[in-house]
Amino acid sequence: MHLQIVVHRMSQPRYIAYYRVSTAAQGRSGLGLEAQQAAVKAFLQGRDHTLVESFVEIESGRNSERLRLGEALALARKLKAILVIVKLDRLAQSVSFIAILIDAGVEFVTCDMPAANRLTLHIMAAVGEAEARMISDSTIASLQAAKIRGIRLGNPTNLPDAQSAGHKTMVKDADTYAIKV
Repeated sequence: MHLQIVVHRMSQPRYIAYYRVSTAAQGRSGLGLEAQQAAVKAFLQGRDHTLVESFVEIESGRNSERLRLGEALALARKLKAILVIVKLDRLAQSVSFIAILIDAGVEFVTCDMPAANRLTLHIMAAVGEAEARMISDSTIASLQAAKIRGIRLGNPTNLPDAQSAGHKTMVKDADTYAIKV
């Protein structure tokens, strides 16, 4: 009797890249996006893989309702693909949001911690959330201190336009009120 061994080659893992920057200026400059794309390319290099699609989003990490992320997750679910991100904070800055994603059944990997498991991801999400809160608190305190020192906050080049628009609105409202009276 002849025993035949058949080796089935597993299909290549499929990846979907998700890139996020927080501001339109970062999106236009490409610097943040280019660095993320280079990191994903380096991560995938030498792996037997297929990069199915890439999604780019310009949105705050605090906003959990992101259209492009939703599309990326839906496609990953449909294709049973792995979502690849550069760092956990590009995905979210909230422990609860990361927990929901982990429980949603979409596999994802971060380039900076490719061997991370559920526990590691939860811990890193907690650290990231705390760090974001500390940065926010520090920024608020710094702005308040600057105000106390008499520094005018905001973009000075926008100030005349804003004041002029505000003045025009006040005059228009006053004229409308005068007509009614």
